[in-house]
Amino acid sequence: MKTYQIPENKKLRIAISGLSGCGNTTVSKKLSEMLGVRMINYTFRNLAEEQNIPLSTIIENAKTDDSYDKTVDTKQVEMAREVSCVLGSRLAVWMLPEADLKVYLFASPRVRAERIQNREGGTLEEIMNFTSMRDDADTQRYKRLYNIDNRKYDFVDLIIDTEKMNPDQITSLIIETLIKKGLLVQG
Repeated sequence: MKTYQIPENKKLRIAISGLSGCGNTTVSKKLSEMLGVRMINYTFRNLAEEQNIPLSTIIENAKTDDSYDKTVDTKQVEMAREVSCVLGSRLAVWMLPEADLKVYLFASPRVRAERIQNREGGTLEEIMNFTSMRDDADTQRYKRLYNIDNRKYDFVDLIIDTEKMNPDQITSLIIETLIKKGLLVQG
């Protein structure tokens, strides 16, 4: 197995974003393990555990109280600024502008729904409808909270169509890009 090192006295921060079902969490986890850096994916679930509140309560409250989103987003960015890491979240590429590498993953709505169905079950039609509704709601919320249009990601360093690649291939492409940019050396 190949090993990689971050150049001496440097921190490496990689931000990975994309809509649900694109592979953000899978790729972020795999990449953080390969590089031996922390994966940061702080979510409502983590907040619920820390505050000893049911996740369902947090989700319901977040519909009318923006402080939940802001707490999660702020905490992720604070954590990412502390150490070398892979920050994997819907807004990572926007919220961590100083990231050394910004990666956006995408796939068609159908492929995303099929992946979610494989992971969580349900009918494809229901998942496609729910995912479309969630995407629209997320876009509106991000615009309202941060003036971010998550449909505009042309500023990132690397855009990857995850329909045509598996997680290992995606991770390899990211590592190749890091090496080319001098952000990583093969050990």
